[in-house]
Amino acid sequence: MRELLDKIETRQQLVRETAERLRDQIAHLTEQLTTAEDTLKRLEITRETVLELVTEDGTPPPESLPAGYSEIQAAIEKAKEGLRARDVCQTLGLGAEPRHTEGTRAKLKRLVSRGILAEPEPGLFTLTKPTPVTPETNSN
Repeated sequence: MRELLDKIETRQQLVRETAERLRDQIAHLTEQLTTAEDTLKRLEITRETVLELVTEDGTPPPESLPAGYSEIQAAIEKAKEGLRARDVCQTLGLGAEPRHTEGTRAKLKRLVSRGILAEPEPGLFTLTKPTPVTPETNSN
């Protein structure tokens, strides 16, 4: 009988240690979650403030891009030269099959129509060149 009680006591100790380790992990994850939530709140406030400041000048707020489009824009931004649809697919790890390249090409064309990208030659996509801001002259 004593042997059985010793086994139970050994198992209890193991479970206690496991429970303590899990409590530590939960505390650490809770701390990480709190930090992430705080950062998210700050970013949301910053975004709202920036949008308010932009619209004060009468400038329309920038449109947010649908899913998949920001990744394409980021790939084009990283490229030193323009990219073709197949290059974008490879950069994003989508594969070079026609279904991927045609879908990506359609998204690239939509970004061109929104003025986010330019197509200096057929099938080659680059970032649009920012238009230089010229100071307004007073006619007084």
